Amino acid sequence: METKKKILIITYYWPPAGGPGVQRWLKFVKYLPEFSIEPHVYIPENPNYPLQDEKLISEVSNQAVVIKQKIKEPYGLASIFSNGKAKKISSGIISENKKQSFIEKVMLWVRGNLFIPDARVLWVKPSVDFLKKYIVENHIETIITTGPPHSLHLIGLQLKKELNIHWITDFRDPWTTIGYHNKLKLSNWAAKKHKTLEKEVLNTCDEVIVTSPTTKKEFEVITPKPISVITNGYDVERVEKKQMDEKFTLAHIGSLLSERNPQILWEAINELIQENETFANLFELKLIGAVSEDVLGLIKKYGIDTFVNHLGYVSHEEALQQQRCSQALLLIEINSKETECIIPGKVFEYIVSERPIIAIGPEKADFASILKETNTGKFFTYYDKELIKKHILELFNVFLKDELKVNAVGLQKYSRKALTSELASLLK
Repeated sequence: METKKKILIITYYWPPAGGPGVQRWLKFVKYLPEFSIEPHVYIPENPNYPLQDEKLISEVSNQAVVIKQKIKEPYGLASIFSNGKAKKISSGIISENKKQSFIEKVMLWVRGNLFIPDARVLWVKPSVDFLKKYIVENHIETIITTGPPHSLHLIGLQLKKELNIHWITDFRDPWTTIGYHNKLKLSNWAAKKHKTLEKEVLNTCDEVIVTSPTTKKEFEVITPKPISVITNGYDVERVEKKQMDEKFTLAHIGSLLSERNPQILWEAINELIQENETFANLFELKLIGAVSEDVLGLIKKYGIDTFVNHLGYVSHEEALQQQRCSQALLLIEINSKETECIIPGKVFEYIVSERPIIAIGPEKADFASILKETNTGKFFTYYDKELIKKHILELFNVFLKDELKVNAVGLQKYSRKALTSELASLLK
């Protein structure tokens, strides 16, 4: 009988956490045993998750060994003063500077300057103390830290120094170049500290995993260590089939942050409503997930708020159902240099939904090539209003003929099992 290689995954997000951050390692852990790897997963016992999805607990592999330790959560203390603001900041929704309350400004300053690299830094020392013994007693051969939160990489850094164990860092998002980093009101000292820690982590670990080619290029400037791109992906899931929406629904699933707010899209929809009575009678904008007040405000400004169906946060299972019964899907990323590397996890669920995708993002967005190579959607920049308007009308006319569908190609490489195979090859 083949002996399984034992690895330890150190992650903050784990069921019942909801949202995209939990999916990546939940699915890797599901398939790793098929590659003769025994996953041990270290998680917080008392986390403060901004989103929860109890249904995901049933998806945890029964072959995974899950270890829990208590954590000090500053967001729990912050919620005494403003529970809503604490949850929004924790989930990445930060208001425009001019609209921030005094409490939100203070909380952002504290988050950026007193908790470096993030609010989970208090978990580092007790975790190292506990894991040193656990790793030796359980014959763990490799540790993997996944961030954000990037404090978890500091756990790996200390374990590497003390045990000289093989250490892989997994960056689901970048560290100092992520979109919200410059909103944290960092002092010069704090900004420098972030850069120093990022460099030390990248140059001390044995290997780096990133989710996009652009992040790989950014990190190659900082470290000579080997860097592999393993994107997020889709899982083969049984989704209860719902009847297709009768209306021409454009659906966005996931958080719509303040800067994920394309005025050109709302303008284009407004013009189609004004110019096309049939479109106005059949159109619906379906928003699923947290939506910033700035986004809702701009939607109202362009007179399309009465066409909005805002379902709020739903379970992952319900999100998949909504993707597949909507007529078309919206994929919106912030228009900035920092977000070119972001490949939202929902891209991969979108591409297997058999629904056309309308994507808007920065000019050199990494995810644009995925849509093109899989033939699952069209990508536009924030300056393509007329092209977006024309494309929505084209989709609408095909919808009227009851022929709206997608003929996707080359999806298999993005399956969770295929991606786990890539990960397993790094662990042999």
